[in-house]
Amino acid sequence: MTVIEKISEINDVVKEIFEFTQSDETIKSDFIEYLATIGAREIPLNQLEKVFLPYIFERNIDGKSILKMFQETTSKNKEIANCLIDSISSVFEIKRILKNGFELYNIINEKTYTVLSLTKMTNFRGIYAGQYIVARIFEFKGEHYVIEISNVLSHSQKIDAVRFAVMKLIQNPKSLYFDNPQKEEEIKSAISEMYTKFTKTFGKDIILTTNKYADEIIGSFNEGENVDLTGKESNFSEYKYFHIKELDNNYSNFLENSIGGFAAHSETYDVAVIFDKESGLYAIPFYETFTKIFENAESVENAKGCIEYFLTNNSIPKSILDRVSSCYKNFMEVVNSLMETSYSYDELMEHYKSDYLNGKTYSSATVLYCSKAFSEVFDVISTPKQQEPVSTQKVGRNEPCPCGSGKKYKNCCMLK
Repeated sequence: MTVIEKISEINDVVKEIFEFTQSDETIKSDFIEYLATIGAREIPLNQLEKVFLPYIFERNIDGKSILKMFQETTSKNKEIANCLIDSISSVFEIKRILKNGFELYNIINEKTYTVLSLTKMTNFRGIYAGQYIVARIFEFKGEHYVIEISNVLSHSQKIDAVRFAVMKLIQNPKSLYFDNPQKEEEIKSAISEMYTKFTKTFGKDIILTTNKYADEIIGSFNEGENVDLTGKESNFSEYKYFHIKELDNNYSNFLENSIGGFAAHSETYDVAVIFDKESGLYAIPFYETFTKIFENAESVENAKGCIEYFLTNNSIPKSILDRVSSCYKNFMEVVNSLMETSYSYDELMEHYKSDYLNGKTYSSATVLYCSKAFSEVFDVISTPKQQEPVSTQKVGRNEPCPCGSGKKYKNCCMLK
């Protein structure tokens, strides 16, 4: 099969997926709701693809993605649908513009891809080497294709591009090593080395402390310093779960809040610093509170809220629940009683932690430790800003803009 034939087949399947979203009543209704949510209810038909592609990749109905639902209802084209399900959404640096595609460096998984375009390259006028794009690519029969470009950043916006890449990395730690076995081996090696160091330092793989000392313990460990736990381990007499507003991070503040650490929070609560031998370092708020529920649920204030937090928070992995359930034989009895459900443990994990059932998952802390992008962003935001000298260089109106956009100065930064 030639590349042109592959592209034609892919485009035919994408068209079929669109028709599927408009013919299935459940999906069609959900799609209309999605358009209303993003303020695009009156979008013209010829622009519908711009929102259709994000919809099929990001939306779920009753725990199933749109692509998975399409795959289950068709007897053909399952291979392409499966390739789309396994697509990579990331931030890329454009290394080269090719005749029929791009050479892209994936900032997140630190791997370079040659990708082909599914449309004419003339549709990408204004996109140049040195810029950054937020895009989605996938592999089909030995070639990679770009199916969606949702944002373009100039060369001068590198730190914004890297920052956004780190945001996506924190949301999905797997993206660092997905499709990059060499990076995964690097992560495994780091975990093995750090686990030995952790257990040697503390004589155990879990420390029950409070948010006032968690940062200090982790920081001292990372710096290779001797850690004295005297007076730093938790000694609560009453346990309660409550909402912590500082953990409600968004794109604009998540890195700064990370630097602020647990100690910056106004309330005091328990935190478990855990080093899992297989997946790395975790700092889990309310871990001890959570375990107390299985000793005496009535003694824990807002016990149901705590269980919901552990089940629904994607940053708390399945391995943490495995650890607790293995220690408390009444785990499912208590969970089902408080949640008013009748799950088995496997059903509970399938419902709440399905992302952790598909392939190996490593802790966010360990993934960030191995990420070049995070190191770069962390260095920038943790260094006090200095006033940049004003440039005295004169740029002609028709000369290339010094920001690196590839546009003429009069059509770019001169307008700012």
